[in-house]
Amino acid sequence: MSKRTEKTIVDIAEELQLSVSTVSRALNDHPNISARTKERVKKVAKKIGYRPNALAAGLRNNKSKTIGLIVPRISMFFPATISTIIQNKLQEFGYNLIICQSNDSYDQEVALANTLYSARVDGLVVSTTLYTTDFSHFDIFRNNNIPLVFFDRVPKDYNVKVIKGDDYRGGYVATTHLVEKGCKDIVHISGPLTCCLYSDRVAGYKAALQEHGLTSKKNRIFYQELTRENAWQTCEKIFGHQPYPDGIFASNDTTAITIVEYCRKMNLRVPEDVKIVGYSNDPRTEIVTPPISSIDQYPAMMGERVVAVLMELINGRQSAEPRYSQEIIPIQLIERQSSAGKSKTGKKKLTLS
Repeated sequence: MSKRTEKTIVDIAEELQLSVSTVSRALNDHPNISARTKERVKKVAKKIGYRPNALAAGLRNNKSKTIGLIVPRISMFFPATISTIIQNKLQEFGYNLIICQSNDSYDQEVALANTLYSARVDGLVVSTTLYTTDFSHFDIFRNNNIPLVFFDRVPKDYNVKVIKGDDYRGGYVATTHLVEKGCKDIVHISGPLTCCLYSDRVAGYKAALQEHGLTSKKNRIFYQELTRENAWQTCEKIFGHQPYPDGIFASNDTTAITIVEYCRKMNLRVPEDVKIVGYSNDPRTEIVTPPISSIDQYPAMMGERVVAVLMELINGRQSAEPRYSQEIIPIQLIERQSSAGKSKTGKKKLTLS
């Protein structure tokens, strides 16, 4: 079997009896090359199966035209939605996206950061793991002036560009909504406090309770990875003995959906016996029975701002010098049947940003 030979611009030049430089310019749509020559060159390139060497071009131009993206899990609604937005917006600027998932493993995140640096990406966008507290594996990007933007799960004391949701406000709004619907015993199911999202949402939850004269109780807050399995086990603890709570604020919609399922198993009525608010406005919250109230994080807005800030850094419109800069994306409560009922204060719903 003969060895496959990669076709180059030299092969195109020989077939058309043109110079290599003319072929190169034609392939790159140089204005000094006629439309007829460009057409001939591209036709032959397609015929012989020529593939441009993007790596070699990147080395010459010191640009790879690729951006690295590290997310916890691509299967989750919020990072999946933002990844799509980021990819689509980057393509408008002529950039490709390399998407990597850490699977919430710190070691994997470290390895991915090193791999993407070696791949010569022009910038890096990161949503960290639940357990990332040491960000030194990203120093290589800062030290070499490679644009670095964190979103959603972000560091609090690391000199980088940060774009995050208003999670404190989200926790406050969700809890206040339940109080206004008449709830007096509100459980909060949180993620691990090592992650900024959940520490902020817990703080908002506690502030809302305090403002309305309710006590925050340790046995009414649960910290865990927000999976369906963990949510089911927590429901067994919550409803394993009386008194049952009359409201539950879940820090993601997977947990909120699982609570609805568990209440159905227990013959508890939602929202009559217990009212539920989730977080992220996952499309599934609209189609379950009953539909679930949730906090919308505006992922499209966040994704667009991530790309805008990244492009400003790449094009030198913002200083590449590492310094902390935070941008907050608003939230909004989307009220559905899971928290329905007459408002204690007479307000129909609370939608703050």
